[in-house]
Amino acid sequence: MNKEQINKQVKKELEYIPRNRKGDINNILREYYTPLRLDSLGKNAKKEDILKQSIESVKKHFPDFVPKYDETFFDLRAFGIHPI
Repeated sequence: MNKEQINKQVKKELEYIPRNRKGDINNILREYYTPLRLDSLGKNAKKEDILKQSIESVKKHFPDFVPKYDETFFDLRAFGIHPI
């Protein structure tokens, strides 16, 4: 994948992690996800692995955080993570 394709892929995936009102923690999840996913696409990492890693990073700062994402697009059930 070239850089343009990678950027398009990440932008498409972000459609499945909702952007919420300013200051919402789910926006922080998107901020963690973006650079990790940009870096991972050339390494064949699964989007679910990157989302899980991003959720874990956010939870270090906000332990009660409940992530919002499209569970039909990101299947994290194998990790024991379920969206609201």
